Amino acid sequence: MLIGALALRIQDPLFLSEIRLRTFDIFQRFKPRTYVETPVRVIDIDNTTLQRFGQWPWPRSQVADLIGKLGAAGARAVALDIVFAEPDRTGPKAAAAGWGLADTDPLAQAITARVTDPDLVLVNAVKSTPTVLGFILLNEEGTAPMPRRKAGMAVTGAAAGRDPRNFVRRFNSAITSLQPFQIAAKGQGSINVFTEGDAIVRRLPLLLNGRDTLYPSLVADTLRVAQKASTIVVKSSGAAGYTAWWQRLTGSLVDIEGIAEVKIGALKPLTDEHGQVWLYDTGRIAARTIPAWRILEGEKVDLAGTILFIGTSAPGLLDLRATPTDAVTPGVEIHAQIAEQILTGVSLNRPYWTILPELGFLIVLGSAMIALLPRVGPLGCAFLGATAMLTAIGAAWYAFADRGQLFDPIYPSLAALLVFIIGAMSSYFRSDTERRSVRAAFSHYLSPQMVEQLAAEPERLRLGGELRPLTILFCDIRDFTSISERTSPQDLTLLLNRFLTPMTDAVLSHGGTIDKYIGDSIMAFWNAPLDDPHHARNACLAAIEMRRRLATLNGELEREAEVQRRHHEPLRMGIGINSGICLVGNLGSQQRFNYSAIGDEVNLASRMEGLSKNYGVDILIGWATQDLVPDFAVLPLGLAAVKGKAESSSVFALLADPDFNAGANANSVLQAFSQIVRAITDHDLAHALSLLNASRQDAIAAGLGPLIDHLDATLIRMEQRLKRTSAS
Repeated sequence: MLIGALALRIQDPLFLSEIRLRTFDIFQRFKPRTYVETPVRVIDIDNTTLQRFGQWPWPRSQVADLIGKLGAAGARAVALDIVFAEPDRTGPKAAAAGWGLADTDPLAQAITARVTDPDLVLVNAVKSTPTVLGFILLNEEGTAPMPRRKAGMAVTGAAAGRDPRNFVRRFNSAITSLQPFQIAAKGQGSINVFTEGDAIVRRLPLLLNGRDTLYPSLVADTLRVAQKASTIVVKSSGAAGYTAWWQRLTGSLVDIEGIAEVKIGALKPLTDEHGQVWLYDTGRIAARTIPAWRILEGEKVDLAGTILFIGTSAPGLLDLRATPTDAVTPGVEIHAQIAEQILTGVSLNRPYWTILPELGFLIVLGSAMIALLPRVGPLGCAFLGATAMLTAIGAAWYAFADRGQLFDPIYPSLAALLVFIIGAMSSYFRSDTERRSVRAAFSHYLSPQMVEQLAAEPERLRLGGELRPLTILFCDIRDFTSISERTSPQDLTLLLNRFLTPMTDAVLSHGGTIDKYIGDSIMAFWNAPLDDPHHARNACLAAIEMRRRLATLNGELEREAEVQRRHHEPLRMGIGINSGICLVGNLGSQQRFNYSAIGDEVNLASRMEGLSKNYGVDILIGWATQDLVPDFAVLPLGLAAVKGKAESSSVFALLADPDFNAGANANSVLQAFSQIVRAITDHDLAHALSLLNASRQDAIAAGLGPLIDHLDATLIRMEQRLKRTSAS
């Protein structure tokens, strides 16, 4: 998105230009150019003038009277925003022809001899007054002669391949005043006023190309005539001294070719690369305008040393334009305002290099959004973006208000905003996808609370496998094979579900991860995928909870058996717990994988589950686990040979949680259980049962009732097995 925004700005399509221009309009509306008294006036042929002196077009003698009075009042230059393209229809020859008189008719000859031709009157007025005529350049096919250029043009830079004619507007035809007027005038310039795509006038060219001839605008030639200069000097960017450091640095990135300088006498107006002056609009100012009727009626008006532009504000004459600050402005006022700007030096300018800070701002802000969005989130980036945008707008406003330079803060800001929106949406959808993926992947392994935590922080999940300390738990139903032999498949399935469900709940409620179910067995682990600094403690608490839930399940099964009048044999289980460094992650094949843990410590936990039956206890833990839970009530069982390991391992029977140790009979119960386990391992079942009965009440009082039930069932099963062995 950022690269696309940069490419779009460099390409600069029309709609971007219009956005930029409307931004500059807003600047001008907030701070229009302050009108300063200058020797520039508009002689306005307004509605009142037309009411007093007749409809337009006037007889040329009337226009000549106006020009003569302006010259007599001391005007330095009189510019006409008017074209006299055809002979005056009120002239004697035209009038006689209109009356149906032939040229040879004596009446027509008499009229022609006695009446002075108005065109001749106007020619004499133009000749006696420093007058600048207007012409209109067109792009239409035609063979009519182009205007007579009155100004000399000194061009530099063309030899470097940068001919100024290539950088200005090009035309191939023109509407000009009649040749006698052109010959009599001191100057002649284009009165073309160009609008942007939204029909607003914002720039006026000082130079135009008509059939490969460089022509001045009405304003440019009027200022030349007012200074009595003969030549306009035009320098292109290829001229000596006009290759700036930024031009050499940027090369082809910025179109640096264009008009570098226009000099009109002693004046050097600020132009863009196309020789255009930006209109810095004041709006309509009454002090600038003098109605033409005041001059024609002989009113005394001080015009000494003034530069006058004759035009019309009458709506019916269709010379009304829209400017940045006014929807309706006479075209002649635009010429006058440009002349004021050049004389006062208060102008707007958009230098060639303005694209560089604009692109730089977009690159920096867009890159910052991309880099910071994953780190500080949408709110932080929104604050940063808003601050940067306000700063850019403030800087652009300062450049406009203080220096008259036009910078565009809107497109870079909008483009960066779009980058932010795309990034935020992408981040949201990516996060949402990750959350759904995490929920789907771990909803079968973890508690709902842990799944939501992982979904909120998916970065905590490292897939693919990693080494980390875990506590592993294996749980298995004792003598499940014999149970399955005497139970139908349907009842066995129901029994398994009733066993596995509370056991799974116990694991999940203590933050464990269910690795897999293997028939009647459960494998679970702690400290993955989420960090659990108390993984050994939580695993031991889960095992004790599993013991309690099994006792509850056995109670339910016993009551059901009584109702159905069948023999009840309580379920027993063995649990092995071990801690250590394991490999955990998504393991398996490309077709199917499982989030699991492997390693020697996992194998040891599995062996301990099987080893627990040798001691008659239901929960056996390794020394590494016991070392992490020193406050739990455990019974040291010494070293045990573990299948698959060369060295023996210290094992402990997990009796109770830390609350047990605070009881009054804790030590006596521990000693009693130590003797019971020793009697079971020595196969002295009668002595073990006697010890168990003697300590039963104290153990139940200490909260070890479920463990007593397990030992009762274990001793019964061992006695039955011993009897079967003796009988066989």
